[in-house]
Amino acid sequence: MPNGKILIADDNELNKETLAEILTEEGYEVKAVNDGREGINAFLEEPYDLVITDLRMPKVDGLEFLKYMKGVNRDNIVIMLTGHATVNAAVSAMKMGAFDFISKPIKDDLVKLSVSRAMNFARLRDENVSLKDNLRDRQNFNKIIGYSDCMKKVFDTIDKVSNSDSTVLITGESGTGKELVARQIHFKSDRRNQPLIPVNCGAIPEDLLESELFGHEKGAFTGAIRDRKGRFELAQGGTIFLDEIGDMSPSLQVKVLRVIQEKQFERIGGVKTIDVDVRIITATNQNLEKAVADKQFREDLFYRINVIPINLPPLRERGSDISILANHFLMHFNQLKKKNIERITPDTVSHLMRYNWPGNVRELQNLIEMLVVMKDEGEISIDDLPAKIRNAAGENAGSGTTTTISEEGIDFNEQVSRLEKGLLLKALKVSGGVKNRAAKLLNLNRTTLVEKLKRLNIANDWVD
Repeated sequence: MPNGKILIADDNELNKETLAEILTEEGYEVKAVNDGREGINAFLEEPYDLVITDLRMPKVDGLEFLKYMKGVNRDNIVIMLTGHATVNAAVSAMKMGAFDFISKPIKDDLVKLSVSRAMNFARLRDENVSLKDNLRDRQNFNKIIGYSDCMKKVFDTIDKVSNSDSTVLITGESGTGKELVARQIHFKSDRRNQPLIPVNCGAIPEDLLESELFGHEKGAFTGAIRDRKGRFELAQGGTIFLDEIGDMSPSLQVKVLRVIQEKQFERIGGVKTIDVDVRIITATNQNLEKAVADKQFREDLFYRINVIPINLPPLRERGSDISILANHFLMHFNQLKKKNIERITPDTVSHLMRYNWPGNVRELQNLIEMLVVMKDEGEISIDDLPAKIRNAAGENAGSGTTTTISEEGIDFNEQVSRLEKGLLLKALKVSGGVKNRAAKLLNLNRTTLVEKLKRLNIANDWVD
């Protein structure tokens, strides 16, 4: 298999033969033509990885050929062949987009070097495009999605804070997408081309977490057989995401506080102070204000990380987003699992919207993946749903009266909204979706009922 295809355009037979011989010996597939017009015709017939053209040629000269090549695709790679009298013209060609120029008389080593550089550049560019496409595909799936009012507020905050270096505290239940928010902030920021280093503080044992964060010197402890950089060093110039920071021990909280305040630290066992430039984003599913009151989390650190708070609502409060997310996951897993499940039926979506989703978006994602794997063809119907979702959807439609109050307390407004939503859904179910009849069942005006449906993000899939 050839190393690449090269087109040579030159009216000098000796130069053509010399270039063709050098490049063929290097393993390239070579075609030689007499001028720019023939070069254009040859390029129209089949693509080439590289064009080498003389500047002075009859009919269509090298500059016109270069202009044509760049007009077709600015990524086309062209090397100019020039004699001593045309060096200035070659410089002009470089300004027009030529990759390089080769001086006459032709020297084997210079030709090989210039062509090798051009081919390596093309290969790296193509690899970079491929990587960016893959990254874009991953980010399209892994970005946080939502059109509900509460999510619009989250997106608005992300847009406003991304280009600042202020610390961010993302709060929310497990599975709501806290890491996705951190990633979105990073990739919208000026640090997007630098590393994003995530650390799950709750998943790493306490005695190892310090080394993970700050690194260690050789011999600092048993098993430290070499120097090791920590996550803060690896994130230099970029962003570090400290997930579940509420699980961090008090001693480590002090060291993280110092990094935020002074932007420096020492490795374990080291004496050298390391300066660090990182954006710090943190997340937790705990109530840190309560943890501060209980002396389980440092108050000074809390105020340092809580400069910009972002609270992610649970999926049960994002009713209008459930259908969008479910279909988003369906398309993704159809492609990933090489399936062609046509759709999720409307009544199935209604069941999904009435389920409480204790595992939030992660639970919905896992459910759709399971349904796609288990289904061979057709559409996803109610019968495909697990029993707990089929049953719970009916139960939750009228739930809300069994709420217990623990010592930690509850969110009163949230509980009232859940009760109100449950009653509305049950009334709509009993009335067959007729809003006027549902309003009478609840002793409400129809307009009041409609306003409540909008406020609680209850989808308008009930038809009068």
